Amino acid sequence: MIEKIDITHERAVLIGVITKSQDEDKSEEYLDELEFLTYTAGGEVLKRFTQKMDMPNPKTFIGKGKMEEVRQFIQENNIGTAIFDDELSAAQERNISKILECKVLDRTNLILDIFAQRAQTSYARTQVELAQCEYLLPRLKGMWTHLERQKGGIGMRGPGETEIETDRRIVRDKIALLKDKIKTIDKQMAVQRGNRGKMVRVALVGYTNVGKSTLMNTISKSDVFAENKLFATLDTTVRKVVIQNLPFLLTDTVGFIRKLPTQLVDSFKSTLDEVREADLLLHVVDISHPNFEEHIESVNKVLGEIGCANKETIMVFNKIDAYKPEPYDETDLEVERTEAHYSLEEWKKTWMHRVGNNALFISALNKRNLNEFKKRVYDEVRNIHITRFPYNHFLYPDFDEEE
Repeated sequence: MIEKIDITHERAVLIGVITKSQDEDKSEEYLDELEFLTYTAGGEVLKRFTQKMDMPNPKTFIGKGKMEEVRQFIQENNIGTAIFDDELSAAQERNISKILECKVLDRTNLILDIFAQRAQTSYARTQVELAQCEYLLPRLKGMWTHLERQKGGIGMRGPGETEIETDRRIVRDKIALLKDKIKTIDKQMAVQRGNRGKMVRVALVGYTNVGKSTLMNTISKSDVFAENKLFATLDTTVRKVVIQNLPFLLTDTVGFIRKLPTQLVDSFKSTLDEVREADLLLHVVDISHPNFEEHIESVNKVLGEIGCANKETIMVFNKIDAYKPEPYDETDLEVERTEAHYSLEEWKKTWMHRVGNNALFISALNKRNLNEFKKRVYDEVRNIHITRFPYNHFLYPDFDEEE
């Protein structure tokens, strides 16, 4: 008989702030994303707490009254984890832990935890471990409070200080070791990339959970892991794809996210070498998401950080089957018509018409408009190929002729 296994989710609360730079709508949207991150990590969100502030409290992130409200809810409902939307300093984390008496995480820690779950290859695990060590280093002090002596002066210097320094040295040595290991793997990967010859390289980039892996599976007929969760893909996957008779390499990369931790960008810069060395980028966007324009900005920001802002790019708006504009009643004079009410045809006439030499609108899951997508990719790859090898021009006729 098959035994029934009960999967228990960790109970959590989310905490965010509303400031001048982050209004109520944006704060709500960030918390939606944080809830999806919590679900991806294996947690269950019971309640959200938000507070309007000019700036976060330097000691406890939120105010004393709101903190007491959170503490009471955690005690009454047996909550194990409190997750904050912004990165907490080491001091804030210690102070909040003492008040709430539960596990305290911030957005960075949560993303690192998901990355640790998703890492499959030795390379990905090394990169995640490096990011975790760099995150942990300034936060070691709070882990040795049982040995610390709080007061200074003669006779009050205890073993706690020694233990902290020992741990810091161990973590620093581990960081140096991991960096050396990554350098070694980078050399191996550079050799692998060199062995691929002069084939045209195309890389899929975009926000997390926009359907890059699904598109990769559809085009390359491969079986890359794809799931409706954030950061389902962590390891870079390269597949040979042939459209008509033209071969090229297609790369599926890790997705980006807003408020991406600095140490993650640094640790994964070597993984993003595949993006740097690509001849063409396919920037995949989930058009069914209400804030897809902000997602585009976030991706462009990271591409700028790794030196790929000016690379040739095709914008691919995915999930058109899931796109539903908000209903609009022309007789209701109180409601102003905004971009949220645009149909796909109206969107195509906006800035999308000009970006990336006319954007593509597809559904990778339902295989809608894939022929148009293949034709566009074929034409772009063919132009790159015949520029590199002019004598091969006659090998690859126009897409329509081949049809």
